[in-house]
Amino acid sequence: MNLLLDIGNTNLRWACQDGPDLGEIGTVRHGDAVPLDLLAAWESLGVPERVLVGNVGGESVAGAVSRVVRALWGLDAELVRVRPHCLGVRVAYEDPSHLGVDRWLALLGATTGPEAPALIVDAGTAVTYDLLLRGGRHLGGLILPGIEAMRGALLRSTRIPPVGLDPDPGTTLQEPWARDTGPAVAAGAVQALGALADRLHDRLMERCRVESRSGSDKVVPRLLLTGGDAERLAPAIGRPLQIVPDLVLRGLARLAGESP
Repeated sequence: MNLLLDIGNTNLRWACQDGPDLGEIGTVRHGDAVPLDLLAAWESLGVPERVLVGNVGGESVAGAVSRVVRALWGLDAELVRVRPHCLGVRVAYEDPSHLGVDRWLALLGATTGPEAPALIVDAGTAVTYDLLLRGGRHLGGLILPGIEAMRGALLRSTRIPPVGLDPDPGTTLQEPWARDTGPAVAAGAVQALGALADRLHDRLMERCRVESRSGSDKVVPRLLLTGGDAERLAPAIGRPLQIVPDLVLRGLARLAGESP
């Protein structure tokens, strides 16, 4: 059994991998440390063979996790690093170390078997977009503030009162506008992030058509949505999509299949 950890800016997700399958996903807010409820859950586990960690949450929480893993099981937590070529994925960045390890792991998780091209949207504290061609060629991506960060930046920069921001208004793709200031702010961030997903998906489809042998084949890329705000963002996206909560953990699972 392997223990796989995805440490994000806000949340820590984890799952056990026993054979090819992932177990139930656990999620906690880490606050730059290891929460007590996570310790209680881990104390009931058997001894893992390996502990693989993808970390973008900072050195403090990674250090705390490493100390807990050593204390519980006498193991060294393996903090994974981005590689330019790995498991069929070729990173577009000239300096692969500049690519967030969570984005890289999501790319690995999306490239299993002869899959179609994909737009990967990871909606968390930040929202990242990565474009992947058939054959594992990464084209690059974009990064925007997440829903709450975008709203917070607007409120801090204006005199708009923070009223009516929660819960999200019932706006839809057919009627995405709001009829009051609070709901307009609340909906604006979600609609902007969803519109960018639509635009990038269309551009990726154009790129796939140009690169196809005939130039006329209509290849429809997958749109994979992951991250803590995936459910909030999904209604604002106008293209067929699949929500994959464990996409980063799937990437870690693929790495775990390699020799230590």
